Amino acid sequence: MTTEIILAGFGGQGILFAGKVLAYCALLDNREISWLPSYGPEMRGGTANCAVCISDELIGSPVVSNPQYLIAMNGPSYKKFIDAVQPNGLVLLDNSVVDEPCNRANITEISLPATDMAARVNLNGSANMILLGRMLAETKLFSMEIVEKAMEKCIPPKRAHLIASNLKAIRLGAETKET
Repeated sequence: MTTEIILAGFGGQGILFAGKVLAYCALLDNREISWLPSYGPEMRGGTANCAVCISDELIGSPVVSNPQYLIAMNGPSYKKFIDAVQPNGLVLLDNSVVDEPCNRANITEISLPATDMAARVNLNGSANMILLGRMLAETKLFSMEIVEKAMEKCIPPKRAHLIASNLKAIRLGAETKET
């Protein structure tokens, strides 16, 4: 079984980091993975997206054309990728930023005000982890134990103080229902 995910937004929103956490989860779960980042030349404010493939078998290509799951953190990314999501797929979006209407009846869309939620609990910059947490709760791709271990691998020792806040944001997303 192969799971394909696209995470997309502006540079600086932690898109590539969220994809890296997913990739490390798969690695720790002894699965095959590919992680393919794509970003514009701008450091912050430009476009960024990340394709993650997780499989029980060898992965032939890291390119994701029709993902089962999409995390969209801005309007342009939502518009770019929404039509590519497979029927019966899952789309998670930050409706603090994305106000595009969904015109597809054959997918499940979960809207969370992730940026606003992060600000309310003093976790500014953690909207990516809130949406990732909601996706993980919906899909049951990985246990929280695996996520915690992956987070420890993704965050370097000199920034270890950020592990707890990222895990807090993931848990907040996992426990929050659509708003």
